[in-house]
Amino acid sequence: MKTIKQIMSTDCVTATMQDNVYELAVKMKQHDIGFVPIVDGKKLIGVVTDRDLVVRGYAEKHSGSTAVSEVMTTDVDTITSDTSADDAAELMASKQIRRLPVVDGGELVGVLAIGDLAVREIFVNEAGEALSAISEHGHTAVH
Repeated sequence: MKTIKQIMSTDCVTATMQDNVYELAVKMKQHDIGFVPIVDGKKLIGVVTDRDLVVRGYAEKHSGSTAVSEVMTTDVDTITSDTSADDAAELMASKQIRRLPVVDGGELVGVLAIGDLAVREIFVNEAGEALSAISEHGHTAVH
């Protein structure tokens, strides 16, 4: 059985509470990503999505110097690196989320994106079902 450790991305772009909304937007643009884990050292304390920047940041008329804490989601679903790919796909489908931080012993060790399940042809049916379910319900913020 394949575990998440075998398919997750480990070269994660992260930010800290010292970063602001503008710096997060720049990181997302530079790395072509829409999801940034917020860490304290290696400890995951939250995540910010591109949608969070828009909805909780700019649409609320916050400036680029606004603190990460103003737009960050702190109640984040996570998985461990020994989680099976099918369990991860099931969680992603049931919670309508596209990306899951991978946390071992309280430390961020990677990120699993829904595409990681499909691209690597592991449990393609579950990944396809999860992506289809997410697409049907529209994009929701990571919670």
